[in-house]
Amino acid sequence: MVLVTRKTHFNAAHRLHNPSKSDEWNKKTFGKCNHPNWHGHNYVMEVTVAGEPNPETGFIIDLSDLKQIIEENIVEPCDHKNLNLDVPFLEGILPSSENLVKAFYEELKEEVEEASSEGGVLYSVKLYETERNIAEYCPFKKV
Repeated sequence: MVLVTRKTHFNAAHRLHNPSKSDEWNKKTFGKCNHPNWHGHNYVMEVTVAGEPNPETGFIIDLSDLKQIIEENIVEPCDHKNLNLDVPFLEGILPSSENLVKAFYEELKEEVEEASSEGGVLYSVKLYETERNIAEYCPFKKV
């Protein structure tokens, strides 16, 4: 199996707030990330596709196709947006990095796999909220 990764970035605001909990609980649990006027991040995202290269092209997926899929499905809906309010596929999701990578994976999966060579799969989505805070969703890895 070969892995190929496309890296991209976008900027977005969010607020970590669980409406079923008290304001005191939210402030204690989420700290600065619970600020009522939101806060932003310069997100970096890596999307990895796994498979065997097509013998005619040498590609698992054409990286220009992967770029377009990521742009249309994640970057355009999320860039310079409020992830709590402006992104329909994130409605009802607490936008922690952990939840975002799962939602992004699900949003990309079908189109990425359709564009991949036979048997290619969306392997993982990794999201850098900061240089030191990173979440990755990879349903193929066992912990």
